[in-house]
Amino acid sequence: MTETASPFMHPAQLPSERELVLRVIPLPADANANGDIFGGWIMAQVDLAASVLPTRISRGRVTTVAVKEFIFKQPVTVGDLLSFYAKVLRIGRTSITVQVEVFAERNPENPQVVKVTDAELTFVAIDNQGKPRQLQLQA
Repeated sequence: MTETASPFMHPAQLPSERELVLRVIPLPADANANGDIFGGWIMAQVDLAASVLPTRISRGRVTTVAVKEFIFKQPVTVGDLLSFYAKVLRIGRTSITVQVEVFAERNPENPQVVKVTDAELTFVAIDNQGKPRQLQLQA
């Protein structure tokens, strides 16, 4: 999809080259007075979703150490079905950087899918004392 294209997609156009790591429907308790979902709530969900692949890859604990980019492209409303897709961008000695894209499925009678958030987060593998540990990657 280009930047000038419509933000709405058919559900079949959800990303196939990324892994679905979380799906959730925001509730009224997650909304502000205007009915939009709090950005902080979305950020927390993105952090959870982004941790899935690094946790699998590192085979242990990871912690978020950086959020390089976090873009809110569209408001999220109560009842949107949010799908979080992740892709590993980089694997270092102790760190893993992940891109997360969030899509909202709206209007079940006339389904639309819109990309609402894009973020890049870096995680570090840690030991039981919370110290960085080297990744033991399988060949």
